[in-house]
Amino acid sequence: MQITDILVIGAGIVGAACAHALVQAGLSVRIIDARLGGATAAGMGHLVVMDDNPAELALSKSSLDHWHAWAPQMDAGCAFTACGTLWLAANEAELQAAHAKRATLQAQGVACEMLDAAALARAEPALRPSLAGALKVQGDSVVYAPRAAQWLLDQAAAHGKIVLEQAEATQIDGRTVTLRDGSQRSAGSIVLASGIQAPQLCPGLPLRPKKGHLVITDRYPGTVHHQLVELGYITSAHHSDGTSVAFNVQPRPTGQLLIGSSREFDTTDAAVNHALLARMLQRALMYLPGLADLNAIRTWTGFRAATPDSLPIIGPHPERPHLWLAVGHEGLGVTTAPATAQLLAAQITGSTPPIDPRPYAAQRFDLRGAA
Repeated sequence: MQITDILVIGAGIVGAACAHALVQAGLSVRIIDARLGGATAAGMGHLVVMDDNPAELALSKSSLDHWHAWAPQMDAGCAFTACGTLWLAANEAELQAAHAKRATLQAQGVACEMLDAAALARAEPALRPSLAGALKVQGDSVVYAPRAAQWLLDQAAAHGKIVLEQAEATQIDGRTVTLRDGSQRSAGSIVLASGIQAPQLCPGLPLRPKKGHLVITDRYPGTVHHQLVELGYITSAHHSDGTSVAFNVQPRPTGQLLIGSSREFDTTDAAVNHALLARMLQRALMYLPGLADLNAIRTWTGFRAATPDSLPIIGPHPERPHLWLAVGHEGLGVTTAPATAQLLAAQITGSTPPIDPRPYAAQRFDLRGAA
């Protein structure tokens, strides 16, 4: 039986960031990953400060600080681009919401500014001309998440003891994980960071799959310069039920455009929902009419792991000693992976957490069924 300090289940962006932080804290780490393809491979890779509530703002802002510190060291494959985000106001009511968002972000030291209709048209000529304005958040960025996850693992391997094993974990019992082939791995503690698959190993976790669609175009350099998001996205992103779409377009360094977004509960069918895809694209055309003339080359779906309150679960499992949780990041896993990892590593090692851990604690849910 192989023993290490920490065994991390899941090598997506959250698991990779946790392994990176734990190795930096001086611990040996083994990562088990089944290569099933989770949210890291399927998502947009946006790095965005979100302020729906103070806990989300603290986690995302702290994470963006880490991403910007890492950016100069990352290889070209990570495709880190500090393009900024334009939160688009379609009318006067949304413009007032943009002003409120600016005040909240600026109070936390996040650089942002308002653009009136004319300034918005100059910044993004392809947008429809009737928009009321936008909030520009300068530090928001994008990254190619699968490569960024590998970069974090490579950095961890360069600084400490880490082993990555491609295998499927089927059971957690105390400090021991059983693999699909029947073999076992043991560690001082276990970190569960396997996204939507986590409830299979820890029944009772309050995670629901939230399906999303994405479309990517052929290369059209210069069409869009910033990540573009409608202010209605905030409401749409946190619907707890039903199906919704919102406008979100991201320029990739390749010149391609990545188009979202949709949310669909109560399905685990990975097939493209063509009716919902049509709604999503119609929404996008309302903001970027010129998309109708572009060639889409690929469409796919993915599943976000959503908690009832849309905040991740980070910290010890209250009913299972030695088990630590880093799950439920919904659509913000790439953004919030660094602060998640720092928060978890601090709790495991007994050092001072970088932010208040209480809003993300598992105790806010009844997990007795997961014991």
